Amino acid sequence: MQILIVGIGALGGTIAGRAIRTGLPVRLAARNTDSAETLRRSGLRLSGIGGEVCADAIDIAAIEDYGKGDQFDLILLATKAQDALEVASYVVGLLAPEGVVLPIQNGGVARALADRLGEDKILGGFSNLGATMVEPGVYEQKNAGHLLIGELAGGVSERAERVARALGRAIEVKVSSNLIGAIWSKLLINCSVTTLGALCSQTMRQYMETVAGKKVFRRTYEEALSVALAIGTRLEWLTVDPIPPGWPSNFAAEERYESWVEAVIAFYGDIKPSMLQDLERGP
Repeated sequence: MQILIVGIGALGGTIAGRAIRTGLPVRLAARNTDSAETLRRSGLRLSGIGGEVCADAIDIAAIEDYGKGDQFDLILLATKAQDALEVASYVVGLLAPEGVVLPIQNGGVARALADRLGEDKILGGFSNLGATMVEPGVYEQKNAGHLLIGELAGGVSERAERVARALGRAIEVKVSSNLIGAIWSKLLINCSVTTLGALCSQTMRQYMETVAGKKVFRRTYEEALSVALAIGTRLEWLTVDPIPPGWPSNFAAEERYESWVEAVIAFYGDIKPSMLQDLERGP
């Protein structure tokens, strides 16, 4: 399987480093020529959960330098969500006849791309893997997360299984038959953990040490949960049950709720939210 990873930020760089280490036939696409040249000189350095990787020789070019003669079975789209629509419209022309684009942004990116480009070209997915880009080419994996992929229409397909087998050589990949429910479960975390971390300039573990942090997390999570359930979403278990113990009003379950929070912190608590990383880097 010929693979192109587009966007070599925290997630794209981490996945690329793991893929190169295992010998996957992967090529990389940076946002412009200068970024590609910087990464070509530096290579990729990866530390943290999963072990160290040092990839000095990488096959990378600017996205616009890919064109006729380039065909890929899988294009992993790891750009920021706001760039995904424009980039996907270009890279879809680089697909082999049975190839797919796999966007791993949170929220409704995959659905928007499928509506524009066709579901036959788009496989849904998102990352539950936490990573930080220390500087271009240098990454730290913060948890033992995974990619979750699947069909937007639901069910399990042969192409999803095929992609999971290929990428599974580098990182853990799970296939969901209820991807929309899983996307909503992750969105509950995005609304609470990620957004609050960006507003506070802290990790979840840090802001949950305060009474105010605990209160705002709970109210934010439960408001997002209420919306998901109100529209009939069948939520999917990710790292914890998406519905906290005792929700919405069983205060007798408070001790079990605290244990649930601790499980969330154990997985997400030490990850610097990607939104916060963006704010710190600036425009």
